[in-house]
Amino acid sequence: MAPDPNVAKIANEGHYADSFDADEEVYDESKERLVRGMLQAIGEDPDREGLRRTPLRVAKAMDFLTSGYELSAEEIIKKAVFEEDVKEMVIVRDIEFYSMCEHHMLPFFGHAHVGYLPNGKVVGLSKVARVVDVFARRLQVQERLTNQVADAMMEYLNAHGVAVVMEASHTCMMMRGVQKQNSTTVSSAMRGTFQDDPRTRAEFMGFLQQ
Repeated sequence: MAPDPNVAKIANEGHYADSFDADEEVYDESKERLVRGMLQAIGEDPDREGLRRTPLRVAKAMDFLTSGYELSAEEIIKKAVFEEDVKEMVIVRDIEFYSMCEHHMLPFFGHAHVGYLPNGKVVGLSKVARVVDVFARRLQVQERLTNQVADAMMEYLNAHGVAVVMEASHTCMMMRGVQKQNSTTVSSAMRGTFQDDPRTRAEFMGFLQQ
């Protein structure tokens, strides 16, 4: 599926960038109608000043937050692969990510740590972070997200092994339900050498603790 041209536009907008747009602007009529209906359902007046543009803003935000459906990890990786005789582990730590829980459509966010053992090829470092975003910008569960990043790196980079660890805070636990504001969730996915060799796995985990 071709990338949505609106994604780049949304990414460049400031938090208040659309505050001065004409009141009659329509971004996505069907999505805006749904948001308007939800506002009415909770007892709000979507025509009052503070909410008049909310349906449009929410539609734009949702397109950006779910833009991963329009992106391809394979395309991102294969456009930035270079032949290099590197045998040592490559790790990109502390990649910020933001995603949305598919159960409540509330945000979860944190850091991803991605390592791989090259097999004659390396990938541009920024592309590792972009692969995380491809899968994070969808409705997700953290466990699946972690595995999707690992599988994509393993398959499209043809690495000897891939390791992914993600640490996140889930607002569906913090704002509702058990309301545990300080809880974090850690998930991991190991492929190839990282799964088969405890020493390689321990080396990777050791780097994360430094």
